[in-house]
Amino acid sequence: MTVTSPTPDLFVHQSVLLDAVVEALDVRPGGRWLDGTLGGGGHSQAILEASGPDGVLVGIDRDPAALAAASARLARFGERFVAVHGRFGDVLDLAGPGSPVWQGPYDGMLLDIGVSSPQLDHADRGFSFRNDGPLDMRMDPTRGETAAQLLDRLDLDELTRILRTYGEEPRAHRIARAILDGRPWTRTVPLAECVARASGYRDSRTHPATRTFQALRIVVNDELGELDRALAAADGLIAPGGRLVIISFHSLEDRACKHAFRQMAGVDADKDAYGNPLTPPAWRLVGRRGVSGKQADAHNPRARSARLRTIEKLPLP
Repeated sequence: MTVTSPTPDLFVHQSVLLDAVVEALDVRPGGRWLDGTLGGGGHSQAILEASGPDGVLVGIDRDPAALAAASARLARFGERFVAVHGRFGDVLDLAGPGSPVWQGPYDGMLLDIGVSSPQLDHADRGFSFRNDGPLDMRMDPTRGETAAQLLDRLDLDELTRILRTYGEEPRAHRIARAILDGRPWTRTVPLAECVARASGYRDSRTHPATRTFQALRIVVNDELGELDRALAAADGLIAPGGRLVIISFHSLEDRACKHAFRQMAGVDADKDAYGNPLTPPAWRLVGRRGVSGKQADAHNPRARSARLRTIEKLPLP
């Protein structure tokens, strides 16, 4: 499904680790590729260029503005590019066997997880604590619960747990109490100011509301759940010898990715007396530490916290 919009130019985005993504996926002429987090289409463009003249790519994104921008950007590739509206956690249904756009098994799948720069930069999307806008935070603004609606229904214990678990906020309880005392919340900057006052942080290198907004955004969009579902779907999508590449931007995502990759590669599996896994793994790690965006993409400020990890599906015995 190709999505169009009268304002695709509003989604302008500098993709991180472009060269590293193409290398990690081992992109070559021909091949079938899957970008589960299409965004503005920067990674997909690099993959399509490197896989020319006949490589095919399916791109998925839940954000209609992103799909419109990517569709406009990648129109020159014609039928080599297919855009699909949906959540990457549903990738097996959206682009897997039996779906209308199935092109697989795929030679590589990419996930660039987290919020994108255009979503942060446009205040009306509700992600920014610096520029005032409606307290929304949905990556797909056409469906689901907003951050304002989430805060309206939470109690103190649950909000404290969310801030502590998904924001790794050490002052979660006092911040949660202040948020609930100030309800209802409809705008981003007043909420950020409340968090800053309640937190008591002084001279912090980051805004005091950073961790709180991260936690709310993760829950509103079920980001870690989406990652778990996509990881579980990978085996049914990727061809033997194909690769799964994931870019994460904070420790929660990276830990989940690292743990899942170790499980898939049998690193933490039970072993026999000779140190061999009791069940032969179906995947192998490509580089154990991953690629740091701070080193590999130093010119892009957004890449500073990025980490790219790669795993390859082993050929059939």
